[in-house]
Amino acid sequence: MFATLLGGLPRPPIPESGTAEELVAAALAAQEAAGLEPLADGGLWGSDDAQTAAERWRATTALTDLVVKAVVEGPWSATVRAVPDADPSLFERELAAAAGAANAALRELVAAGCPLVEVHEPAATSIGADLAARARFVDAQQRLLDGVHETHASLAITGGSADEAGVETFLAAPYASLALDLVRGPDNWRLAAAAPRATGIVCGAMTADATGDESVEILLYALNYAASTGGRGPDRVGIATAGTLEGVSWDVAERRMRRLGEAVRLAGAPPDERVAAVDPRAVNARSAALGRSDVRPARRPPKASG
Repeated sequence: MFATLLGGLPRPPIPESGTAEELVAAALAAQEAAGLEPLADGGLWGSDDAQTAAERWRATTALTDLVVKAVVEGPWSATVRAVPDADPSLFERELAAAAGAANAALRELVAAGCPLVEVHEPAATSIGADLAARARFVDAQQRLLDGVHETHASLAITGGSADEAGVETFLAAPYASLALDLVRGPDNWRLAAAAPRATGIVCGAMTADATGDESVEILLYALNYAASTGGRGPDRVGIATAGTLEGVSWDVAERRMRRLGEAVRLAGAPPDERVAAVDPRAVNARSAALGRSDVRPARRPPKASG
């Protein structure tokens, strides 16, 4: 199991004169301290169009010894954002162009040695039961991943539920994992449950809202439930923020990153340590009634006589 970000970060508390590199370095240091990996640049390189996704990934990787993922906007969301009210023929032309451009960016990332690419498609929540939209989405994702090998491609869906479109829509292209917002899109659990065992699930279970439940118990539940779906197991499951943290303070963002890291540590800890660390109501009904843990250690076997 692992913990990561599923979106950006607010500006770290460094002087206003700080460079983009210093901002990214501070974000990486905070993620490392919290126990997150793979790391992300937090969207802190700025909007320099001269810097490609591969160049940003190389620059970020140079600042840490841990694994860094690349984050790119998917062609569907890029087209919806650029031409929201366009006629169908214009939309399809723009979608094909966006898929081609994103494919070129992914090929460059693979050539640079990037081990993990996260494709963000928040506009996928609007596809619903529209068969034509499903078909266009599938075609765009297949164009996007055409010829993209030797990297882990993950499809991230945030901002709401996309389950009505069906898991086959999102896995028609060869994505190795799905990263799902399970806070604003709780019905995305259906996608997680329907995904094949070999497909990884990244649970976006840490709230991205300014206020929201940050309890580690929710994160542990998400990790364990995702691991149980289809016999997936813990090796194919991760925990993440449910979207960008750009709208919260740095202190809140840092605390939430620490919660993510704590959840992964507890998930792999001995049972007694997990029980001691969580709210007793999360252990069992009797503990909830008593307001304390009622889980007793296993009885030791009697000593052999003689």
